[in-house]
Amino acid sequence: MDDYKEEFIEFMVESEVLKFGDFTLKSGRKSPFFMNAGAYVTGSQLRRLGEYYARAIHEHYGDDFDVLFGPAYKGIPLSVATAIAYDALYGKQVRYCSNRKEIKDHGDTGILLGSDLADGDRVVIIEDVTTSGKSIEETFPILKAQADVTVVGLIVSLNRMEMGKTGEGTALDEISRTYGFPTAAIVTMQDVTERLYNRECLGKVIIDDELKGRIDAYYEQYGA
Repeated sequence: MDDYKEEFIEFMVESEVLKFGDFTLKSGRKSPFFMNAGAYVTGSQLRRLGEYYARAIHEHYGDDFDVLFGPAYKGIPLSVATAIAYDALYGKQVRYCSNRKEIKDHGDTGILLGSDLADGDRVVIIEDVTTSGKSIEETFPILKAQADVTVVGLIVSLNRMEMGKTGEGTALDEISRTYGFPTAAIVTMQDVTERLYNRECLGKVIIDDELKGRIDAYYEQYGA
């Protein structure tokens, strides 16, 4: 595993974004882990988060893109932080763009925040985590309605590696098949388990034998 991925896993735990215990998800599933990207709240956290996203985008999609699109609302700070990091790490100016939940009819009008979109723009969509693909169902038509853009790919921070709605692969796999663009993540839950199982992180073992057993049981039921 690349060093930056191990660092990112520790960063999620340190920031209390990735937690382990007993959680009930929106889907009703009982999960032994939970991720909440809303817990990134400080300047230093957002700076580091943008850098991890930038490294993953550079690894998976290279530099041939123009716009980072972050679906409202959590995607807004992600797109801004990553655009800043991309300039700092790779010297490339990329624009950020997000959608509004409600169309603004005065001043800075329209449905978009940040950059406008133009025909020929190459776009990377950036999200925190994708469980069902619902946000892409909402935002992909918005993107295509603004201009004749090409979606280079989708990047998320964590691939939960759970079965999607159709039962044919993960939610990320389903998005790729449905919309015709690749998907990627900074890390997968397999990476997380590999890094944290019976190994110290921040001075303690996060995933012990008991928790590992519950994670394995969860994936036996819901894993892709």
